[in-house]
Amino acid sequence: MNDLEKKWYVIKTISGQENKVKSYIENEVRDNGFQKYIGKILVPIEKVIQMRKGKKVHREKVHYPGYVMVEANLDGEAVHAIKNVPGVINFLSEGKGNSAVPIPMRKDEVNKMLGTIDKLYESYDINIPFVVGETIKVIDGPFSGFNGTIEKINEEKRKLELAVLIFGRKTPLELNFTQIEKI
Repeated sequence: MNDLEKKWYVIKTISGQENKVKSYIENEVRDNGFQKYIGKILVPIEKVIQMRKGKKVHREKVHYPGYVMVEANLDGEAVHAIKNVPGVINFLSEGKGNSAVPIPMRKDEVNKMLGTIDKLYESYDINIPFVVGETIKVIDGPFSGFNGTIEKINEEKRKLELAVLIFGRKTPLELNFTQIEKI
C-alpha cells in the first residue's frame, strides 16, 4: 500500500463523544504531521425536526452513535496515533486482541455514506411491462385475486397505483411490481 492509497475505516468510540474524537484526531494529524496517512474524518449526521413546547426545533443527530469514519492509510504510526486518542475504543476489525486487523469499508458503503451513487446504478435501465389504463390481476397481499386498473406508475419506487372495485366502489391501492401480473 503506497502513501497515497487511503481507505475508509470505522472507529468505535464512546457514544456521545463522536465530535470530540473527530477534533482530537484532527489535532493529532495537524500536530504530528500525519497528513499523508490520514485524510477526511467524518461523523455522519442527520437533520431532525422535533416538537418542543409547540414549536419546531431543528436539530442535528449523529446517524451512527458510537462510530467515526476515517479515511486513512494505516501504515506506520497512524494506527497507534488514532487508537491512543481519548474516547477511541478501537477500529472495527477482524480477529481479537493484538491480532485484530482493521477492516476497510466496502465501496458501496462509502458511496452511501458520502451520498454518492454508483455510475452502474445510474445507468441501470428499468423496463416496465405495464401501462396506465391496463387491467391487471393482484397476485399477492390481502387483495390477492382482485382485478384492477393501473392509475399511476412510479418508476423510482417500482410501485404503481391501482383502482380495484370492492363492493361496487373504486378503492385505490399501491402495490409493488412483484405483487401483480397481466391478465
